[in-house]
Amino acid sequence: MGPEKFQPVDEQFAYLKKGAAEIIREEELKAKLEQSAKTGKPLRVYLGVDPTAPDIHLGHTVVLRKLKHFQDMGHTAIFLIGDFSAMIGDPTGQSETRPPLTREQVDANAKTYLEQVYKILDREKTEVRYNSEWLGKMSSYDVVRLCAHYRLARMLEREDFRSRLDKNLPISVHELLYPLLTAYDAVELKSDVEIGATEQKLNLLVHRDIQREYGLPSQVAFTLPILVGLDGERKMSKSLGNYIGITDAPGEMFGKLMSISDELMWSYYELLTDFDSPLIVRLREEVRMGVLHPMDAKMQLAHTIIVGFHGEESAKKASEEFRRVFRDRQAPEDAPRHTLPRSGPKRASVLLVELNLAPSRSEAERLIKQGGVEIGGVRLDDVKHEIDLSTPAEFLLRAGKKKFLRIVVE
Repeated sequence: MGPEKFQPVDEQFAYLKKGAAEIIREEELKAKLEQSAKTGKPLRVYLGVDPTAPDIHLGHTVVLRKLKHFQDMGHTAIFLIGDFSAMIGDPTGQSETRPPLTREQVDANAKTYLEQVYKILDREKTEVRYNSEWLGKMSSYDVVRLCAHYRLARMLEREDFRSRLDKNLPISVHELLYPLLTAYDAVELKSDVEIGATEQKLNLLVHRDIQREYGLPSQVAFTLPILVGLDGERKMSKSLGNYIGITDAPGEMFGKLMSISDELMWSYYELLTDFDSPLIVRLREEVRMGVLHPMDAKMQLAHTIIVGFHGEESAKKASEEFRRVFRDRQAPEDAPRHTLPRSGPKRASVLLVELNLAPSRSEAERLIKQGGVEIGGVRLDDVKHEIDLSTPAEFLLRAGKKKFLRIVVE
């Protein structure tokens, strides 16, 4: 493992800095990269994750991708599973004490989480650790010694704790231990860099302090922005329903990505692709000038992201399906068939409700007025339009952008 394996420091730094919110401190990272290049010893870079839920969405991949970038540059990527700390619960951003997870919940989540992580990280080159390795073995003396290295006043300066104190809301003592115990992870790992989302900044700063207290050089705190969800307002979250899971089907991922706003698209380009910044700036300028249609830019984004999780063939198929359904207003190949018995003429609005394509007659009429209903490729514009069901026939019915039924009258 010689120095020649590393790219020049300036190139490494430029590549690694892409998408970063803050690097504390930049000069420390450059110095560590220079030392690494000189000695041929890779940096130890880690990302700690508490497996509080089994599934990963694109929001989680922002920090994972940055760990992969360090891995690409020849450094040691450590994926730390906080199986011990998950049972405490991270107080960051919490307005109340959360119930701790059981060991069974944590183990089950960790297993599925890890399999999904390998869609991004190189399985063969990733060092996987569990913080129960050391935290589970700490004696009472060790915990007291750790706590002696930090001041309560500093801990209570945190926004989440301070706001709870101001509102007379309870803070459990074990929550105060969370940033200290996870700081001990950095001590045990002897890490050079820790990656986290911006909301983890205060935890990462505690980790730097505790490393110094244990006689180690402080790691660099490398933070990345929170990915905004599909609603364009709040952070991507499963509980908010504004997420894209990395195990979602390619077609589902494509449709969700195409639903984001044109403005949000550029943040996704920055945080979810390896396109370099000058290329993203150029694409954005082409859209602004009208040279490139926003939908084409978004389709390129969706294709690129899906390739990473499902491969080129699946991404191409999802792209073609989207173009057929949404651009060309053709039915998907697997549009469900629905058989109707022969009867007399029936109002389109009534039929939409009967087929569960609209929740009510008024909603069906509103959809028709907006031009959102087509029969056999012909758009309806009259809410009183009647469909003749008296003779055998087959036609395609579209309601809204995504709902298609192939109607067979027998």
